[in-house]
Amino acid sequence: MSTMKAKVSFFGAVDAVTGSNFMFEIAGKRIMIDCGLYQGSKFDDDRNREVFAFDPKSIDILLVTHAHIDHIGRIPRLVREGFRGVIYSTPPTMELTKIMLHDTVNILQRQATLEGRNPIYVETDVLETMRLWRTYEYYEPFGVAKDVVCEFKDAGHMLGSTMMFLTANGTTMVFTGDLGNSPAPLLRDTDSIKGVKYLLMESVYGDRNHEGRTERKEVLRSIIMDSIARGGTLVVPAFSIERTQELLYELNEMVEHNNIPHVKIFVDSPLAIKATEVYHKPENQKYFNTKTQHIIKGGDDVFRFPRLYFTETKTESMAIWETKGPKIIMAGSGMANGGRIVHHLRHYLPHPENVVLLVGYQAAGTPGRHIAEGDKIVRFNGQDTPVRAKVVMLQGYSGHKDMDHLVEFAAEGAETLKKVFVAIGEPKASMFLAQRLRDYVGLDATVPQVGTTVELEF
Repeated sequence: MSTMKAKVSFFGAVDAVTGSNFMFEIAGKRIMIDCGLYQGSKFDDDRNREVFAFDPKSIDILLVTHAHIDHIGRIPRLVREGFRGVIYSTPPTMELTKIMLHDTVNILQRQATLEGRNPIYVETDVLETMRLWRTYEYYEPFGVAKDVVCEFKDAGHMLGSTMMFLTANGTTMVFTGDLGNSPAPLLRDTDSIKGVKYLLMESVYGDRNHEGRTERKEVLRSIIMDSIARGGTLVVPAFSIERTQELLYELNEMVEHNNIPHVKIFVDSPLAIKATEVYHKPENQKYFNTKTQHIIKGGDDVFRFPRLYFTETKTESMAIWETKGPKIIMAGSGMANGGRIVHHLRHYLPHPENVVLLVGYQAAGTPGRHIAEGDKIVRFNGQDTPVRAKVVMLQGYSGHKDMDHLVEFAAEGAETLKKVFVAIGEPKASMFLAQRLRDYVGLDATVPQVGTTVELEF
């Protein structure tokens, strides 16, 4: 059997966590993996406007790992500039992407208007994007080029998230996208990469570990109890997809077992409400882990419980402030760089009886990152807000594997892995993880540079 040559190019999420964008070229086909927005101090980062380093018209196929905006947010721009290939993902990723992109186009329009420039794409581009979309289930191989097959396997990061297994001549390369913090409350564990030759993996938490996953629920309960004892409001910037649903699952169990006092809990995010409806669909519950499926079959609605309120309208959102006594507010965005959480943080941060709980990754330059780093004044939309509330970080609910579990994940494939590319992380985290993979697992692990291309043999 003659060998095949392939190329991998690194265009985004190489020197940063966000902006995921990679190219795989083989058998005359250009296959792109993800095309996400960069996220920083403002949603419409200037990097999202830079000229693509490739011709969008030349891309044959786009593979989408999952529906977070830093992996899908530039796809409509790709389409606007001429991409007319086929987009593939799992069914939940397609469904959630549609919700996310319709929300994002409105945010981009508002910000562009404020800045006096045109948005990078508009609603018609989103509609054309969805017209190009096709879906496959996990473990359902499909052809992407002559003698080249793609198979989706479970990344365990969010509903429908996938690792891309690309195989030719019996040789496989995997693009992980984001890897879930397994075991997770809702989702199945991340699949194995045994037998893989090449790996491009994420490294968001490549240089540090989370709290013990078995302890996270009790830590969450103690934070809630402390907030109630202070007589204040617990404010949680939470990503609309996965983090919100995981927290609802945990809160449902606490409420049902009377592990926390009766307090009102608000999900104040139209996007999170729509995403929760997707999670709630019977046909999507097959993607949950065995325990969660068993609970649901037993009649427990894990996303509905007493004193839980979904506030969809602006009027309902504003009325939350009038609710007396302790309460919990979950709102997006998870990095506090837009959405209704900004409105709540500006209201509650200046008061010491309140608690702000950070449960997800905070990108450099975002208000969430400034809060996490202990800044005493944080700027939202050009206005300074003093930070007097108690700030707590709980990384046990992160959607990403931590350092030890990233090493463990890669080590599963050590017997066959010839090359590991460490990306989707800040430089410090990526370099630390690559060194650890070299030292502890004996893998040939490198951190690629933006815009570079490597040739591989299949």
